[in-house]
Amino acid sequence: MKTIVISLGGSVLVPTLESHNIERYVAVLKKIAEKCRVFVVVGGGGEARRYIGAARQLGVDETTSDELGILVTRLNARLLIAGLGAAAYPRVAEDYTQAKEFSGAGRIVVMGGVTPAQTTDAVSAVLAEGVSADLLINATSVDGIYSADPKKDAGAVRHERLTPAGLLDIITQSRLDAGANTVLDIVAGKVVERSGVPLLVLDGRDPENLSRAVLEGQYMGTLVGTGEACPLPV
Repeated sequence: MKTIVISLGGSVLVPTLESHNIERYVAVLKKIAEKCRVFVVVGGGGEARRYIGAARQLGVDETTSDELGILVTRLNARLLIAGLGAAAYPRVAEDYTQAKEFSGAGRIVVMGGVTPAQTTDAVSAVLAEGVSADLLINATSVDGIYSADPKKDAGAVRHERLTPAGLLDIITQSRLDAGANTVLDIVAGKVVERSGVPLLVLDGRDPENLSRAVLEGQYMGTLVGTGEACPLPV
């Protein structure tokens, strides 16, 4: 059974509490878990940025702002666990050791942020390395990694394949402010490079994109790695 770590952006799972995609993701994750050992790292999304914004208005430092964001990621993770029911381990893993321990129950393990100045993408990359994952999937709000921000640059080109070094070239200038919202941050990129775990970045706004990628090997996105092929389908 293959091991897959999914970085599930808050912007696609819980853009706001009023317009969340938890029910749709529950169905997909349950299907995937029938074939794979699954870990899910959940981001904070719009709600985390609202809290961080309020903290900054109060003059709160970045570390404390990050800690507020981490609490929101864990709330989102708890909401996903509630939706998954018996398919998920009933507690949010708060560090990598807990994630490994919880996986022994044979259920989906869900976690959020871990430490200030580390995005949930970085958390997922470290987790993927720690559990010797066959694949790390970043389900985000764009359909891959581009040469520039496609929301700001109409001439941005989507990469179908990248080496880890090529990925780092693109993201080197990323900032690590609390609530940073980039496709991938530099810490995650460096961990992907050193671990050798293949990374697939795809559009997570439609949960079926994740299902098709894992179960059928059909995807449109960016594959980062040194191997010739993506280790899909399962």
